[in-house]
Amino acid sequence: MAGKTRTIDVPTLARVEGEGALYVKVARGKVSDVKLRIYEPPRFFEGLLRGRRFSEAPDITARICGICPVAYQMSAVQAMEDALDVTVDDRVRALRRLLYCGEWIESHALHIFMLHAPDFLGYEDAIRMAQDHREVVLRALDIKKTGNALVSVIGGREIHPINVRVGGFYQSPRPQALRALVDTLERARDRSAEAVRWLATLPMPEFEFDYEFVALRHPTEYAMAEGRIVSSSGLDIPAREFDEHFIEQHLEHSNALHSIMRGVGAYHVGPLARYSLNFDRLSPLAQDAARAAGLGPVCRNPFQSILVRAVELLYACEEAVCLIRRYAPPEPPAAEVVPFAATGHGCTEAPRGILYHGYALASDGSILTARIMPPTAQNQKSIESDLRLFVERHLHLPDDQLQWQCEQAIRNYDPCISCATHFLRLRIDRGESRSPSRLPETCTTH
Repeated sequence: MAGKTRTIDVPTLARVEGEGALYVKVARGKVSDVKLRIYEPPRFFEGLLRGRRFSEAPDITARICGICPVAYQMSAVQAMEDALDVTVDDRVRALRRLLYCGEWIESHALHIFMLHAPDFLGYEDAIRMAQDHREVVLRALDIKKTGNALVSVIGGREIHPINVRVGGFYQSPRPQALRALVDTLERARDRSAEAVRWLATLPMPEFEFDYEFVALRHPTEYAMAEGRIVSSSGLDIPAREFDEHFIEQHLEHSNALHSIMRGVGAYHVGPLARYSLNFDRLSPLAQDAARAAGLGPVCRNPFQSILVRAVELLYACEEAVCLIRRYAPPEPPAAEVVPFAATGHGCTEAPRGILYHGYALASDGSILTARIMPPTAQNQKSIESDLRLFVERHLHLPDDQLQWQCEQAIRNYDPCISCATHFLRLRIDRGESRSPSRLPETCTTH
């Protein structure tokens, strides 16, 4: 390799939601350039929100993502309630957590089994994997359907729920409708425990990085829908102080803004961060499953994120059963909300990491400004750092293996580019240097 240039050019990221590309350039045995290029056109949701009524934010922002609409709704209502001094009933709070469990279940099941597991087993996609691992795929679909059903009962439908509002819910689900899900949730819990054991047997690259983890932390719970923002270096702030510690940067190669932590730089959000900063908040069942799978209380290997997600999947199923058994319908289902000029901030744990919303409202309740920071944008810099270090350590690999593991390194984050990547088409050129500017401006649908 001495004196030669090796270029990894991924013009289109697929097995993902959204449109992006990867470019890695190696010169004289060192990575000289890494770009995770997100070329999907901007969607201008923050602009679309201006002038709309505060009560519309949960439904509008839910359309940002079909995989994690609940996260957008929960961050939006939390920010509006922060602005308008609304305190919700404990039963509303519990129902929101239950709704979030449904989203974690369906999103984690999709990523673990359909998007990520094929990497470890050497398959191009879940369809090919199903030919040899039919039962694994069928069980995964069953778990995902369970999450869908939970979101549907509480939210009114599986995708883009319509029952969430500032102050609570439009109506409370009937107890018997939730109790009818207990058996399937318990089956999903048991199958998730089996999945943790199975995933622990898969070969995983040895790779660790000393990440700056950032996640929510709650005094008594494994954080989902609320908590303070904490980090591995000691940050501990409320959502209202988010802008004081995190900033966004525009880079020429990406239509998604890069986020950095002041005084630190790149940081890491998502399952590894949540798990490593909140292991003591997991249930005994989830902790035991993690230990039996070979995980410690902190995990810094991004390739083991599939294991951590499975532990969270197990926890979400277990937590959902507990919440249903304690469920009492909120009466009324929503608190009264009176608009006035104010600013508010909210942050919740989407399946892929913290999701921040900030709003300024006029006296009539119309939105003056909106700011939304999704987890994938926050992780972009960490993804590029991972690729730089991983490629330098694995230059000895032949082209096809290096391509495969670069794809896998990106999928470790389950990136949601429209707010995700699932499969990369890669091309590796050896020899002459190739300019990043030659990356294509359009993508091919696979």
